[in-house]
Amino acid sequence: MDTRPRIRLSPPNGSLPRPAPAPLDYALRWDSPYDDGETRPVVTVFLTQPAYARIHVHAASDLDNEVGGILVGQWCLDTGTESRFLVIENVLPARYTRQSSVHLTFTQDSLVHFHDVIEQRFAGKQIVGWYHTHPRMGVFLSHYDTWLHNHFFPELWQVALVVEPHTSLGGFFIRQNGGVLDPSRYFGFYEMNGRLGHSTVRWQNLSRSGEESE
Repeated sequence: MDTRPRIRLSPPNGSLPRPAPAPLDYALRWDSPYDDGETRPVVTVFLTQPAYARIHVHAASDLDNEVGGILVGQWCLDTGTESRFLVIENVLPARYTRQSSVHLTFTQDSLVHFHDVIEQRFAGKQIVGWYHTHPRMGVFLSHYDTWLHNHFFPELWQVALVVEPHTSLGGFFIRQNGGVLDPSRYFGFYEMNGRLGHSTVRWQNLSRSGEESE
């Protein structure tokens, strides 16, 4: 494990959520088997269709080794309901990584590249989390994934997305109150624009809200 000093992928200290209504009228809910209504993650995730498509393409680009990147968007507060949510609008595939079939490491060059691109192309947006693939392994966070998440994405509301590209599975790992992160329990999300047309979600372990999983 590389223990050299690294850049944290977190916003400036004192960062506050942006006031905005949750875009429920423009989204379709996808539930995971762990969305039981009793466990309350600290944020709800809204994922745009273009961002989902970019993740899908990147996940399929190497079916033998792990690939990943960061999730870019906004951390928001619905002032009417006091609920907090993320809107993931863009993704940045990681460059300069060290990878194998069972691990992915962001190098110092990877992190510098992330910050440079956000400053140039996504001014005003935030790093709201990261994603990576688990070829032929399933949807979970390994010990190293958990360490990486806690050290590079320490904000309570930053999330981790894991995708299994061979069998088309995916899910978000989200902290609960107090910062608890269960590495075996993933959550679903809202697909933005899903109500307005054809859904783009193909992950087989999720089901549309109100429908039974196959």
